[in-house]
Amino acid sequence: MSDDNGRAGDGSWTAAWELLLPTAGAPRRRRGRALQEALREAVRSGRLAAGTRLPSGRELAADLGVSRGLVTEAYEQLTAEGYLDSRRGAGTWVGGAVRGAGTWVGGAVRGARPPRNAVAPAAGTPFIDFTPGTPDLSLFPRAAWSAAHRRALHRLPHRALGYPDPRGLPELRRELAQLLTRRRGVAADPERLVVCSGVAQAMTLLGFALRAAGHRAVAVEDPGSPEHAQLFAAAGLASVPVPLDGEGPVMAELAASGARAAVLTPSHQFPSGTAVPAARRAELLGWARAAGGLLVEDDYDGDFRYDRAPVGALQGLDPERVAYTGSVSKSLAPGLRLGWLVVPGWLADDVVARKRTMDLGNPVLDQALLAELIARGDYDRQLRRCQRAYRERRDALTAALAAHCPGAEVTGIAAGLHVIVTLPAAYGAEAELLARARRAGLALRALSAYRSAPAPPGDGRVRLVLGYAHLAPSDLDRGVRLLGTLRRDRSRGRGVAPARNGSTGR
Repeated sequence: MSDDNGRAGDGSWTAAWELLLPTAGAPRRRRGRALQEALREAVRSGRLAAGTRLPSGRELAADLGVSRGLVTEAYEQLTAEGYLDSRRGAGTWVGGAVRGAGTWVGGAVRGARPPRNAVAPAAGTPFIDFTPGTPDLSLFPRAAWSAAHRRALHRLPHRALGYPDPRGLPELRRELAQLLTRRRGVAADPERLVVCSGVAQAMTLLGFALRAAGHRAVAVEDPGSPEHAQLFAAAGLASVPVPLDGEGPVMAELAASGARAAVLTPSHQFPSGTAVPAARRAELLGWARAAGGLLVEDDYDGDFRYDRAPVGALQGLDPERVAYTGSVSKSLAPGLRLGWLVVPGWLADDVVARKRTMDLGNPVLDQALLAELIARGDYDRQLRRCQRAYRERRDALTAALAAHCPGAEVTGIAAGLHVIVTLPAAYGAEAELLARARRAGLALRALSAYRSAPAPPGDGRVRLVLGYAHLAPSDLDRGVRLLGTLRRDRSRGRGVAPARNGSTGR
């Protein structure tokens, strides 16, 4: 589970979307001009940053309730004026000609290009934020969500608006069970599926249930998601860091941890980017069976694999020894607070009881909405849309690294919303590099930030965890170009070193 804070990135469309809403209420003869004026103002004010990808004409027209031709005309006019940039096959983007344009977030401008030779103050908002874990919130399917809202309200019986089943709306649990079985190979029984407020609540529920079952500690990956340890601590469980090798948790260390439960991200380890192979999966399941314990599978981005079909969930191999959890935070939006937990039969009653006392269940209408999206195929379409966009951005990032950061090495599988990049020693020590990056206008996160134990002796190279899903390709290129200027010795040959761990390098 990576950062789940819901921040909009520099390429976010949603920060300016509300500016266009008055267009629909304008007199019919003025709607075209009103839309053009609103778009110009959004670009001038910085609410739409250079490089932001705009919705298609069809999508924006549906969202605003205006004709597609009106949106097309507005796009063409602003492209001619230099506000927008339209590229065949790539859609419409905010151009870079407007001076001082940036992304408006909470009254501050973020994403603006600094003046020549200027140094951004370290305390200021970064110009390019590579912090991992944030999806592109502009991809949220507003039109499909709005239509599903109307259908759900029409179909939902009055009795469904009472206190809900704490496991979740039956229709949603059935749809989720079919979806998870079909897409992720999960053995999903709707009776053992609990709708949660994201992965965070799923982990908390499991923590309380494990504590009640006599557990006192949980093994966590190192490096791994800091949130795992924090959530289990809230349930009264200690976290024992277990180091990783190239295939997953080191089995000898796991056996020596004293824990009988372990949290894993086997399909795409966060943050190292590796995938647990079949042999190590078998070893992990053997450990759980022998210990009479539990593996907790956090499948935070399992749908996003770019070089091949995603590997099926670990849970499908032994549903009684693996609890499975995921959410819509990366596919729709983290602010929805919708997720799921599939639990073994021996934990199901306790988890459901704790869900009941915690919040009496998730909001019924939101659950009915998600059930509608899944049943009509809109959620599958959204996953495909996100996958295309994120693969394009990963390609843009690796291409930029090849062009601007000689000697950089990308590792990990081609999946998810982040990559691991190892920079040569010429970039200097980690702390120094991060400080120089902040002054240059870059927010970077080092791999060491996700370690519980001190890192083993290094080779003088800095390893970064770069998030890319929330950034437009132009911002990715600009950010990597800035990163390249931080290298002390730029006389070596260009090119990214061959990717490891099965990455396509794309």
